[in-house]
This record gives sequence, C-alpha cells and structure tokens, in this order.
Amino acid sequence: MELNNEDDGRATPRTVLGRRLRRLREAAGMSQRALADKVGYPHTYLSRVERGEQLPSEALAEDLDTHFATDGLFVELLSMAQDASIPDYGRVVVDGESKAARIQVFGSSLIPGLLQTEDYAHALFRESLPGESEERINERVATRMRRKRVFEKEQVPYYWAIMDEAALRRPIGSIAIMRAQLRYVLQAIESPRISVQVLPFAQGAHPMLGGSLSLHTLRNGATLAYVESFASGEPVESPERILELTQRFDVARSKSLPKQESLDLIGSYLREYENDDDS
Repeated sequence: MELNNEDDGRATPRTVLGRRLRRLREAAGMSQRALADKVGYPHTYLSRVERGEQLPSEALAEDLDTHFATDGLFVELLSMAQDASIPDYGRVVVDGESKAARIQVFGSSLIPGLLQTEDYAHALFRESLPGESEERINERVATRMRRKRVFEKEQVPYYWAIMDEAALRRPIGSIAIMRAQLRYVLQAIESPRISVQVLPFAQGAHPMLGGSLSLHTLRNGATLAYVESFASGEPVESPERILELTQRFDVARSKSLPKQESLDLIGSYLREYENDDDS
C-alpha cells in the first residue's frame, strides 16, 4: 500500500500524491510530456511533483482530478500535504481557526496571517527563511492563503485583529507590496465580521510586546489560546493561563485606537507608501 515505507523513508502526503500521479499516468500509457500537453503545464513541473520535490498548485490538482476523473483525490492530497508542512506548533492554531466562532489575534510587528496578501507572505517567508527553496516558499505561501477559507464558510467567524503600529511602519518586501497590503487590510475591514485596531507607538509599553497571541472562541463558549514567538509556538490549555492571556489581550485592546482612528492611521501610512517609490 502507498502508506507503507518505501525507498528512502516514510511515505508522506507529498510523496503519496507524486506516486499516485505517476501510477495513473503510467496506467494511461502516457509520458510526462504527453500529460503535460494535455493539462497545459510544463513537463518539468509535473516531474518535480511526481518526485515529491514540489507540490502542485491548487489549479493543477484540480486539472489532474478532471483529467483522471479521480473525484477530488489530488485536491484532497494537496490539502493534506499542505497541512503536513505546517510545524507541529502551528497546526493547533490552524485547526482552531477552522472551528472557531470568533478569532482574536494580536500581532506585535507583522500584519496578521489571515490578513496578509500573497506577495507580503512571500516576502516575509523569503526573509525569515534564508536558504529555503523557492518551491518550498511557494508552498508555505499557498498554505497560508488557504487558511483564509475560514472567511468563506457558511458561518463566518468573527475576526478581531490588533496590530502594533510597527506592522504598518516596517516595510516587508517592496513599497509596492506594502501599498497592496494596506489596501487589502482596508478592504477586508469592510466586512461586518472583521475588525482591526492599531496599537499606536504613542501608547508606549504594553503587555503583548515581543510576541503574538491567538484566541479562538468555539461555539460552545470554550476558548483556546496560542502564543507564538520567533520560530516557535505554544498552545495553551490551562484555564488560568487562558484567563491571563485574555486579560493581556483586553489591555492591549484598551490601549488601541478605536476603529475609525485605526482606519485613519492605516490610511495615512498607505498615503506615505503611495507617495514613495521603490528606488
């Protein structure tokens, strides 16, 4: 079976996807070039997917399912592979997002993940993961973008983000990327279920300095917490600790600008980036 150990190591969703693609292609009597011509992608791309060196894009996975009539198999394997690529400490927050009725996040120096554009996320991963291949960077970005599907659910969760002013001031990637990112945040806030506040520099010290926090309130009223710092994270289950973190979040929120003033500040930074260039 495909989930048994094979060759150099344990099978993963990534390698299972590649093996299933190869077997279906060979069973159809097709070369990689022939399949590439049929689905409209470079054969070198398909070759990397078969070898497990690169995950397919969502579009390719859908096209493979259509071509081989596999009823969503490749899309499902892609989703599993993306989940498997998330560090253990990050899977808790991703799983919590999918179940939450309300999501509250604080980001100390970055735009929160669910509000990031693809280009912003790519530039962030490129800087924070030196030496990572472009294929793996793209996979990480695709996984982050997939998390936004929580906003497409039938019951969309309430989302409340507090971001430090540093997230607006510190450019990630190019000036053009920051312009597009801040426009995206302003557009996202138009949703009645998305609220964003900015904690300004003028407030000085606050209880969330140096870290990021996610609070997920489930439909039964229970709250899950997740604390993240540089390259590590910690799910929190203790009721006492969750109460402490909720209090920290509430204090940070009390120090943040009201909604309209937050929008005005984001808009002022956007105008600065619009008046700047990449030179």
